[in-house]
Amino acid sequence: MEKLPEVEAAKALMTEAMTWSVMKWLREKKRVRRTADRANALLDQLSQSVHSRWPDGVRAAYGALGAPAPGGRQTRSPQKPPSPDPEAKLIAKKVKDADDEAYRARMDAERTFDEAERQLSTRLAREGCRKALQGWELHEKAIRKAEAVIHPN
Repeated sequence: MEKLPEVEAAKALMTEAMTWSVMKWLREKKRVRRTADRANALLDQLSQSVHSRWPDGVRAAYGALGAPAPGGRQTRSPQKPPSPDPEAKLIAKKVKDADDEAYRARMDAERTFDEAERQLSTRLAREGCRKALQGWELHEKAIRKAEAVIHPN
């Protein structure tokens, strides 16, 4: 998987932000959220690009799981796709599980940031940074799994 400079910059910002004082957080919280949102959007775009290059059978199996695609769009079409083979189902399930884990971590980080802002808590903001970093690592891991579908070892 290619490293995205914007995501790497967001990781560096989150790492730095975990040491900030309350006043620094109050001044910089909007920049942190914008940076995190941009990193999430770029990872979603990359993931969607990778998924679009999958073989039809795996794409159909992933869609049959009724899963929202990266970025929140539903992959299931109104027409019933042909039944994918068992191997495609297994591959799609593994990638879906990785995508779901990354999505849950992302939502957890966003809830933590929201709560930190509501309470004006630097402790929670630092926790949100840690969770955001973890979420990006999981998202990148999911993208690598999705890429393996295109370029099997």
